[in-house]
Amino acid sequence: MGNERLRDDCFALPPGVDWTPVDEALDRLKSRLSPVVGIEKLAVAECTGRILARPAIASRDNPAATNSAVDGYAFAHASVADAKCRLELADGKSAAGDPHAAEVEPGVAVRVLTGGMLPSGTDTVVLDEAASVSGRHVEFMPPAKRGANARRRGEDFKDGELLLKEGRVVSSQDLAMMSAAGIEFADVRRRLRVGVLSTGSELRKVGSPMKPDLVYDANRPMLLSLVERWGFEPVDLGCLGDERTSIKSALNDGASQVDTILTTGGASAGDEDHVSALLSTEGKLTFWRIAVKPGRPLAMALWNGVPIFGLPGNPVAAFVCALIFARPALRVMAGGEWHVLRGCLVPAAFEKNKKAGRREFLRARLNGNSEAEVFRSEGSGLTTGLSWSDGLVELDDGAAQIRRGSRVRYLPYSSFGI
Repeated sequence: MGNERLRDDCFALPPGVDWTPVDEALDRLKSRLSPVVGIEKLAVAECTGRILARPAIASRDNPAATNSAVDGYAFAHASVADAKCRLELADGKSAAGDPHAAEVEPGVAVRVLTGGMLPSGTDTVVLDEAASVSGRHVEFMPPAKRGANARRRGEDFKDGELLLKEGRVVSSQDLAMMSAAGIEFADVRRRLRVGVLSTGSELRKVGSPMKPDLVYDANRPMLLSLVERWGFEPVDLGCLGDERTSIKSALNDGASQVDTILTTGGASAGDEDHVSALLSTEGKLTFWRIAVKPGRPLAMALWNGVPIFGLPGNPVAAFVCALIFARPALRVMAGGEWHVLRGCLVPAAFEKNKKAGRREFLRARLNGNSEAEVFRSEGSGLTTGLSWSDGLVELDDGAAQIRRGSRVRYLPYSSFGI
């Protein structure tokens, strides 16, 4: 199946829109994006981390027959009294993969091992530890409930039952369930190919000769790693200076081999913002001025039909905007479900007077008392705060006075798949 295309106007904003609240921006992305990758069939064992393109349906009951959960003795519960009873032992036993073929008469018990099918005529199992065998008889106190220590046919799932929905990212745990359901192959989305391009005449690759007015490119290795952690296919489109011809060539080359592109730098409206100028004149560009800190206007564009997300140039802002905006967008384009931010309320170990107007994300980590500490500075260029932190504290759009002990929303990096 070939790739799908987004609408040419998918990133367009209504007239008069200025600063867009974070929740509104996320709602717009969610409603306008759709899968852009095709479908392939894989053996279930190869599906870890892939996104289901069609639902997973059970092809058999699990368990396929009622069986014993323990080593013990199977019998008909209705044939015994509440008092201690003594039953005749039938010949043979029922083991996993080697069932007892004969029907068991009332008043008779049969040896059964864990996983062994309950023979016809039995419905309950007494544990080895609760029974005593003497010759051809077994004595025990009957379990109070019929069906004790038995796994009922289909109690896990039934033939034809929906197990996993389309859009699910297949986990190792899912492989166990799908295999138990007899699913040999699954239709999954092809991996989303995500190009990453850094721009800026001040940038140099690590290992290059340096001068005080130059900086190493920190964004590209970070974003390529995030893309891979999220289960997509990263494609390095390089690090370019602020030169329009080379940027255009990189975009053309990237659009021919990837499904979407993340850029950093040059996406605002300044004299040296060649990415935005190029996208404006030869692509379809919309600035999304999102009321978020750290961050600045995000550039959303289509280049030769390929969606481009122009992230901020400062590493912290690029990181936060990638987590909050790029990750859920990429996941939908990859055929997955929209990622909803999930956090928890914890006491603050800091103080802050927040002004109204922007959503703020602070680099944070939990201390030994499960309180949220924040990094010493909110500067977007301080990469030490990225390594120091283990999550983000999210402060809502309105004004707030945060005092020690105030409840704040903490988003661990693990909730972003990293």
